Amino acid sequence: MATETRPEDPETGEQSDARPERRRRRLSPWAEYPLLAVVALVLAFLIKTFLVQAFLIPSGSMQNTLQEDDRVLVDKFTPWFGSEPGRGEVVVFRDPADWLAGHQVEPPSTVQKALGFVGLMPAAGEQHLIKRVIGVAGDTVECTGTGPLTLNGTPLTEPYVYAGNTPCSDDEGGRFKVTVPAGHLWVMGDHRQASQDSRYHQNDGHGGMVPLTDVVGRAIVVAWPVPHWSTLPIPDTFDTND
Repeated sequence: MATETRPEDPETGEQSDARPERRRRRLSPWAEYPLLAVVALVLAFLIKTFLVQAFLIPSGSMQNTLQEDDRVLVDKFTPWFGSEPGRGEVVVFRDPADWLAGHQVEPPSTVQKALGFVGLMPAAGEQHLIKRVIGVAGDTVECTGTGPLTLNGTPLTEPYVYAGNTPCSDDEGGRFKVTVPAGHLWVMGDHRQASQDSRYHQNDGHGGMVPLTDVVGRAIVVAWPVPHWSTLPIPDTFDTND
């Protein structure tokens, strides 16, 4: 009957449990580098899909909080745990009812499409908007004259409104009183006199509201350009409406 033998320890003469190490086969660089590239692209795609995605600010409707051509990072992770947008948050959402109709969007190049698909650069040519949440389900939002904007009967102090703008606009659409239904948001741009937001889409079938199902996530930081880097906290004025 065959028996297994083990090598002896040269110092003690006793058999050792050590077994000869097997040499692992390594991939050649020609196979390894493409594999690493594929893994990196898959990870980037998963991060973009489930965690954080970059978006390009296409207009000045959120000045001075956000400037045209800023890049913001949007948190897509917390909604997976049932978190819903809150008052004062800056959110990115898909166009709910042709709000962007008539706005020319430059078609992205093939490279932009590819890099945007995996999240290595802001999504190009997609129909998204970015605004500040003013009212959530059950809230009553009202504008009379030039303001102030009131939320559930309480005037808001809005230091983020663009310098020289008034909180409300004394025009058709700018005067309103709405109550936000369940599953929706009322949003407005910080550059009040240069933002086609909920106020001006009250006949769109949603009453100017943004369905929660269209919300991509909350913008949490301005990532580029470096001189504009900043976080996007919730203004204190919304604390009084908890």
